[in-house]
Amino acid sequence: MSVTQALESLLQDVGTVSAETVPLSRALRRVLAQDILAPLDLPPFSNSAMDGFAVRAKDVADASQGNPVHLKIVGDVLAGEAKANSLQVGQAVRIMTGAVIPKGADAIVPVEFTNDPGALTEKALPEIVVILKGVKSGDFVREAGQDVKQGNKVLSSGHRVRPQDIGMLAALGVSNPSVYRKPKVAIISTGDELIDLDGELRPGTIRDSNGYALAAAIESSEAEPIPMGIVADDPQQLTERLDLCVESSADLIISSAGVSMGAFDFVRTVVENKGHLEFWRVNIRPGKPILKGSYGGIPIIGLPGNPVSALITFEIFVKPFIDRLSGAKLSERLVVMASLIHPVISDGRESYLRAKLTQGDHGYEVGLVGSQDSAVLSSLLEANALIRIPAGIKSLSKGEIIEVLALQNESIL
Repeated sequence: MSVTQALESLLQDVGTVSAETVPLSRALRRVLAQDILAPLDLPPFSNSAMDGFAVRAKDVADASQGNPVHLKIVGDVLAGEAKANSLQVGQAVRIMTGAVIPKGADAIVPVEFTNDPGALTEKALPEIVVILKGVKSGDFVREAGQDVKQGNKVLSSGHRVRPQDIGMLAALGVSNPSVYRKPKVAIISTGDELIDLDGELRPGTIRDSNGYALAAAIESSEAEPIPMGIVADDPQQLTERLDLCVESSADLIISSAGVSMGAFDFVRTVVENKGHLEFWRVNIRPGKPILKGSYGGIPIIGLPGNPVSALITFEIFVKPFIDRLSGAKLSERLVVMASLIHPVISDGRESYLRAKLTQGDHGYEVGLVGSQDSAVLSSLLEANALIRIPAGIKSLSKGEIIEVLALQNESIL
């Protein structure tokens, strides 16, 4: 099965988890469960964009260095005040940035356009201000609703909340937005050779790095990991552990290892016997053994056991699945086109090779890092991107433009 076919199969008919309300302070990176409509105008009142003087534009339209206009100052207004100052012909009001525009005023003269740049630094109110540059009606005025009009849709359901969205929601007074809850993802590591971090490392055993790495990848995908520990290569133990995953109310089960063709690879057998198996091999490098099925009515995705294969196939297959569960409408994966800095060979499968992406003089450039062996985790530490080589292509030349996937939370600029 091609990567595209596998993704389509994985993502078809994926439902979203239930919604909940959370305090705005906890809404970052959560997915909105409903549209946000502005309950008020932003700004809610017309206000000054500058420190200066509120004026009638027609009083100062012809003001210049050679034709200064003298206005009588009849009051001042600070940000946060709502004074009922009202201008008549030939008058001005001293005003600070963000303060309410007085009645009768329709423009702001910045203090820089006057003969006294220090007029705003003194608490005492000057009697006269001399205008040395004219303004038009509306100049330096932030009109009510200029940013957002009451009733307009500001953010859509399915949008993942960013810091700037938090600012907008706070300005609108949305204190408890409705968001989808974080999906719960159960993780099983399979293999007789595995021990936990505090176990005794004996000949023939290795530490369970996949369990910890995949839990971190799940958290990074804004989901809640449910570690279910290590399971020996025994179908009865695996069945019992999968039953516990179902009891944990997980929305998705992820296993690592045990999905290939070895004599002790039992994940596929147990899923076939006790659940439903859809596919278990994908034309991808690294990570050909990928399983999709269900167990106890819960989707299960079986990943390869090699550490690099597990993490890369998580990025390609599991993250989009979690995004869909979370209600997110758009993928956040950054894909760019980059120039190869050296030749690359492939085996004909659709390949995702560990690489370093940089900004060159003429655009993005990319090259492989370290060994591409699926058991060599150290090369993934150096990588900030994956080179995607389409199926059927076995070699690429230096300078060719190829598709590159930036890895999560990596800056490439």
